[in-house]
Amino acid sequence: MDSTDRRLLTALQQDGRITNQALADRIGLSPSPCLRRVRTLEDSGLITGYAAILDRDKAGLPITAFLRIKLANHAPATVAAFEKAILRLDEVLECHLTSGAEDYLLQVVVDSQSGYERFMRERLHPVPGIAGIETSFAFGTVKRTPALPLE
Repeated sequence: MDSTDRRLLTALQQDGRITNQALADRIGLSPSPCLRRVRTLEDSGLITGYAAILDRDKAGLPITAFLRIKLANHAPATVAAFEKAILRLDEVLECHLTSGAEDYLLQVVVDSQSGYERFMRERLHPVPGIAGIETSFAFGTVKRTPALPLE
């Protein structure tokens, strides 16, 4: 990945709907080489997709919670069952395997406090292998970006 690719990726992260012509103009390439580079970045797997970024409040999901999960044990079957179950929970936006006292950090969005209770009782508590859950609620967001710092 060279500096032109970095500029191209930065521009695409800022506006994934930009036309190839506008992208080429912005980074100083002609349209054909620009499109070729984008296709190469897509084929390499560096660009994994394009998505609309939604406003959580307007989408009816104003509650963001961060859950620290401790597993009962680290047997391969326990870990696999937990991770498989988490993949099926749409409310979980992110799940990270972490170091420290807890094993996983989850970012969860729900519509309300009662929605969170419902998520916990009906969706998360049945997940096998969980020994402990600690929750922190976000009061506000200072920064949120899907863009990686490439330049």
